[in-house]
Amino acid sequence: MRAAIYTRTGAAREVLSIVERPRPEPRAGEVLVRIVASGVNPSDVKKRAGWRSTKPLDHEVTPHSDGAGVIEAVGAGVSDDWVGRRVWIYNAQGGASYGAADSPECGTAAEYAALPLPFVVPLPDNVSFEAGACLGVPASTAHYAVFADGDVEGRTVLVQGGAGAVGELAVQLAADGGATVIATVSSAEKAEVARRAGAAHVIDRHATDVAKAVRAIVPEGVDRIVEVDFGANAAIDAAALKRGGIVASYSSPSAPTPSIPYYPLQFTAGMLRFVPIFLISQAYRRRGHADINFALSRGALRPTIASVLAFDDIAAAHEAVESGRTIGNVVLRIGSDR
Repeated sequence: MRAAIYTRTGAAREVLSIVERPRPEPRAGEVLVRIVASGVNPSDVKKRAGWRSTKPLDHEVTPHSDGAGVIEAVGAGVSDDWVGRRVWIYNAQGGASYGAADSPECGTAAEYAALPLPFVVPLPDNVSFEAGACLGVPASTAHYAVFADGDVEGRTVLVQGGAGAVGELAVQLAADGGATVIATVSSAEKAEVARRAGAAHVIDRHATDVAKAVRAIVPEGVDRIVEVDFGANAAIDAAALKRGGIVASYSSPSAPTPSIPYYPLQFTAGMLRFVPIFLISQAYRRRGHADINFALSRGALRPTIASVLAFDDIAAAHEAVESGRTIGNVVLRIGSDR
């Protein structure tokens, strides 16, 4: 089978290559998925670039946590009923294997992947493989950030970065859950994405004092904040949060070791929740996946796809995500949907 790999971190065109590897065999508790589409997340790009760590690698990495495809075989202990099912994939790099070759990090940028059964979720018939490849990390992160502290019906939710891969889905899920959603964006084009997703109010963070704009909409402050960049926005969050409100932060790219406005945050009597999406419990993960599929089946969850590229264009896909200028998800078409 064909698989993309890198053996060192660095620029996409310098480190990514497509090679031949043996097709994996599913072990006990695993399923073999023929990959149709592979999603490219910002976390995948940062990992390949060495943003998390510049230490030399002692193994090869096949990138991408998310994807979608068809189950072709099952390992011991898995019902044959799974064979032939369309599925979307969550966190492939956390448990995929290449059988005897056993790389610790084998993602969906390959024609096949053997995955533990909990890492695949049935894909509703009305959802394309390309859309399914956009779900794993973004939809799971958005669901946890919005709902980990209870339902949002009748509440006001601020989504920072409401046109991003996670932010757009957080807007959709919160609005579908009955919340009034305020979204921040950085351009008029992104404002349209947030509005289509269901944001009742959209704030251009470059043109407006975000906290003042939020307080003009809801004088008492917002109940929940879904935060894309805690280090950059901590002061805004403190000023916009309702007393007893909750900030759910899933990233802090501009300041990995942020300084925070301690007393303004303290006097909100609020809570800061970190969103470690790969560490949430199996029970919550099952609930989240069920909720995501229910929203998908009703058309309430609709990830925006910016482009679908051929497998051989994986470096260009990484560069598109890395540029920060792409609005929507970038997907690789790996194989046939038949």
